[in-house]
Amino acid sequence: MNDVSHPRGVEALYWESKPGGKIRCLLCPFKCVVKEGKKGICRVKANVGGKLFAVAYGRSASFNFDPIEKKPLYHFFPGTSILSVGLNACNLDCAFCQNFEVSQREAPSRYISPEELARAANRDGCAGIAYTYTEPLMWYEYIVDSARLAKEKGLKTVLVTNGHLEPEPFDEILPLMDALNMDLKSMDEAFYKKICKGRLSPVLRNIEAAAERSHLEVTNLVIPTLNDSDSHFERLASFLADINPMIPLHLSGYHPAYKMNIEPTPPETLVRGAEIAKKWLKYVYIGNVYTAEWTNSYCPHCGNTLVEREGYRAVPAGVKNGVCTNCGGEVNIIN
Repeated sequence: MNDVSHPRGVEALYWESKPGGKIRCLLCPFKCVVKEGKKGICRVKANVGGKLFAVAYGRSASFNFDPIEKKPLYHFFPGTSILSVGLNACNLDCAFCQNFEVSQREAPSRYISPEELARAANRDGCAGIAYTYTEPLMWYEYIVDSARLAKEKGLKTVLVTNGHLEPEPFDEILPLMDALNMDLKSMDEAFYKKICKGRLSPVLRNIEAAAERSHLEVTNLVIPTLNDSDSHFERLASFLADINPMIPLHLSGYHPAYKMNIEPTPPETLVRGAEIAKKWLKYVYIGNVYTAEWTNSYCPHCGNTLVEREGYRAVPAGVKNGVCTNCGGEVNIIN
């Protein structure tokens, strides 16, 4: 495990030296070239003495016990809670960021050791640890250490991420994750470049990788005029269906935040998107707007209610050991 006694944090895992004392970070697709005494765009990787340090190692800006449905994860231990932690950083700059106070601005934080984190999560009714809220993959070194320790103690580990990472580090961390919810913000490269200051292709690649090796759910924040067309919903759902039609898709309602003042997503837009996506996918949900039809989980084989939900309250009434209690069909719900 990394030594965290040094005030500079711990040495980062993915980087290379460049001439003139510079460093190239190799963690995410930006591959920032960082001068001595400077930080990358994520604000938590710094060039200190010609080495790249993870200066926010273990420093958490958020620490809460949440319903696991809030991640959102609807098919992973429904009805349980999970200890959710997040750092003060992100490697994207989405104009609509719904959590910008901690992802894009400086926020208070405190150090939580991997051991302390595991102890806090090890209580009745808690499934484990979720790395969430901002962009946890910028906490890469801390996640590696704390997730390994958590799994040794029998805890589940969850990653809620934008997926904007290089293939090697992403593939290396997947075995430590029991479940992921990945943001797929748009199916247009131009959207990622203009609105998020990032790239789409690494995200698509990493969604495919995650689906092969862990439990995966996908969230799309639906923003009027930007990613709410019929063709967008069709491309989104067909992309996921080509990987696995059992992947749960969450269509979430946007509200104005950070740099964007577009009006909130109308509920009827979310319903239209869900109806389109359901042509390809077995499980489609609507978030931030309650409707039983798009909130409960139903067996794709017989229509039996698998999980009843109201708000963040979930009761797994019709599923046991991953199969429907009515027809015995496999339903891709872990409980």
